[in-house]
Amino acid sequence: MRFNFDTLRATRNNILKDIEGLSLEQLNAIPEGFNNNIVWNFVHLIATQQRLVYLLSGTPYVAPEDIVEGYKIGTKPEQPVTQLQLEEYKQLLLTTVDQMEQDYEQGVFGSDFKTYTTSYKVTLTTVEDAINFNNVHEGLHYGVIMTLIHAV
Repeated sequence: MRFNFDTLRATRNNILKDIEGLSLEQLNAIPEGFNNNIVWNFVHLIATQQRLVYLLSGTPYVAPEDIVEGYKIGTKPEQPVTQLQLEEYKQLLLTTVDQMEQDYEQGVFGSDFKTYTTSYKVTLTTVEDAINFNNVHEGLHYGVIMTLIHAV
C-alpha cells in the first residue's frame, strides 16, 4: 500500500506546485465551457477521498464535514473561496493523506466496508480498493486542473 500513499502524495504535491503563483481570482474563475474551477477540483479530491475511504469504512471523516459535503460529487462552486479558506484547503490536501496513511497502518478502517460501485462502473469491496481507486480519481481531476490552469 505504500506505493498508493506515495502516489497520492505526489499527485497532491504536484497540484500545489502547479497552482503556485495563480491569483485567487484565477483559482476561482470558471472558464467558458466549464462548470467548476481549480479550487473546486482540488477540494473535491479531499471530499471524495473522505467519502470513499472513511465513509464507506464506517469511519468518521478527518476533514470537516461541511467541506466534504460542499465539494462531493454533484456539487459546484457556489461562491468564490477566500484566501483564508484557500490556505485551509491547501493544508488539508496534504494532511488528509498523512492521516489516511496513519489510520490505515493502525487498522482504523477495520473490515466493515460498504460495497460501492463508482461512476466508472468499478465496484469497491475493501478499503484497499477504495484507496487504489481514489488515485484513479485524483489523476482524472489533476488532468482537469491542468486544463483549467491553461484556460485561466
